[in-house]
Amino acid sequence: MTDSAPTKFLRVDLSAGTVEREPIPDRWLAEYVGGKGLGARYLYERLDPGTDPLGPANYLLFMLGPLSGLLPGEPQFAAITRSPLTGTFLDSYSGGSFASALVGALDGALGVAVTGRADEPVVLELDEGAATLTPAADVWGRDVVETCDAFDGAVACVGPAGENAVRYATIASDGGDHHAGRGGAGAVMGAKRLKAVVARGRPPDLDPSVAALKAASERRYRETDVGRWHAASATLETVDFADEVGVLSTRGWREGSFDGAEEIGIEAVRGAAVERERGDDSDVPGGFRVETSAGESVPRGATPMSLGAGLAIDDFDAVAALGSTCDRLGIDVISAGNAVAWAIRAAEAGVLDAELGGGFDALPEFGDADAARALIEAIAVRESGVAAALADGVEAAADNLGGADLVPTIKSMEVPAYDPRGSPTTALAYATSDRGACHRRSLPTETEVFAGEEWDDADRVRLVIRDQTITAALWSLIADDFAGAVLEDDLGAEWLSAVEFPGPTDPADLLRVGERTWTLTRLFNVREGFDAADESLPAAFARPLEDGAAGGRAIDPEWFDGLRRRYYAARGWSPEGIPTRALLDRLDLLDVVDDDTPVARGAVAHGDD
Repeated sequence: MTDSAPTKFLRVDLSAGTVEREPIPDRWLAEYVGGKGLGARYLYERLDPGTDPLGPANYLLFMLGPLSGLLPGEPQFAAITRSPLTGTFLDSYSGGSFASALVGALDGALGVAVTGRADEPVVLELDEGAATLTPAADVWGRDVVETCDAFDGAVACVGPAGENAVRYATIASDGGDHHAGRGGAGAVMGAKRLKAVVARGRPPDLDPSVAALKAASERRYRETDVGRWHAASATLETVDFADEVGVLSTRGWREGSFDGAEEIGIEAVRGAAVERERGDDSDVPGGFRVETSAGESVPRGATPMSLGAGLAIDDFDAVAALGSTCDRLGIDVISAGNAVAWAIRAAEAGVLDAELGGGFDALPEFGDADAARALIEAIAVRESGVAAALADGVEAAADNLGGADLVPTIKSMEVPAYDPRGSPTTALAYATSDRGACHRRSLPTETEVFAGEEWDDADRVRLVIRDQTITAALWSLIADDFAGAVLEDDLGAEWLSAVEFPGPTDPADLLRVGERTWTLTRLFNVREGFDAADESLPAAFARPLEDGAAGGRAIDPEWFDGLRRRYYAARGWSPEGIPTRALLDRLDLLDVVDDDTPVARGAVAHGDD
């Protein structure tokens, strides 16, 4: 494979058992580039409104960008679909060997679009441009580690959680070291009876000028604050930071600091680590590999935050073992931690009793790692009772059993462990995220905490919009979250010029790609019935934190509604959160909107002709 830009999709119909290549329209490349943008355009075009996320008509895209395999940092791929947890647009990202091998395995294609449902479990094997479907009966029922070990090649697969359509199941690779984690892409894959995708391919051959550009970018990244921080601590120092400033969700969202944070923070990880993920001497060493009672694990920041502080477990081995359990089952650690926290709080509130325990001697309590693991394992196979209810998400369980508002959700997605009561701008980022509560599209916590009284509502709106737009642009390249910091000045324009990409190569045009992509995912969600009511403040955040540096703080719902309306106006959306015709015209999006859609009707209703 060369470093020229790919211009095709690989389309796999599991119902028909067919594989074909289809060209990407030139206009789509010009307006969306690849990755998130191109995947969003494909999904909007191909998916009928109201499509069942777990039905055969849903699409599951494995997307690359035009610079995949070339950019500094760890190669990434995007899993894009309609989320079974939220019903929204979903894009979830993962790195590791599968992402790297996928570049060569697709040999000139920017992504794989999977539709339909196989009669029996299958594996999709991609080998330097060739694609075949083979039976998966011998690996169906196996966990992630066993499935990855069963193949010669780089593997992305589902575990028991995906097979059982747990709505926050992941797509796992590298034996569970990496996951396309949030929103349930693994449930979509499992519902299609696609157990695994195996990729075999060589990395791209680099033109000398591209190789020199990559070396220079890697040097710049190592010298940035982000590069030095990530090399020293991966994402695990976030536990210590969040605890110090009082935004570490603790004991089921009651407190903002955890008295056992040091026992599960960065120094505890360093003490337990046996090696770095990509070698101790690597310039980008990756995460910390640890041995636990449940097997090897490479815990990320969400593991000690959601499974440790969130559940008041202060034993690092126990927390890492819980993370390893989630990895093997193929289940999102953030949603799993919130599910267990909800069960504990619901039991404390008298909502749950032994009859709803689904075979458990007792429901978990805070600090009980063994009971937490038992509940997570039961959720993954949809055991009866509370475990089966929680397999559909915290919000669905509360709707069925009671206990609403004990644990916050936004658009039905469980909230990451950065508590916005200590950083109200984070609440705006969560609420307006296109896939439900998410800290990766914008995480203003650190900026806001250190800005203090100089921070105002205009700053809040400006930062969240900037982060979301730039992230959407970089994720259309599928740049590494951290190494992508060296691309923020020109958004990859120099790189796209170097590979002679047949699309935008100007920074201003690429920023426009980010805004267009963010607007298109908004159009997708509005078409599915989402509006401002789905972005209101969760009731939990209107209650004061009980402890920590932000103890006593709460978010005023009325103030938050005003902040959200200010965000909508700055985005060019109506007060109901619908993109206006003027905005769609400016971004060349009018042609994707039918006259008889909530988008069109909403824009006209506000006089935006």
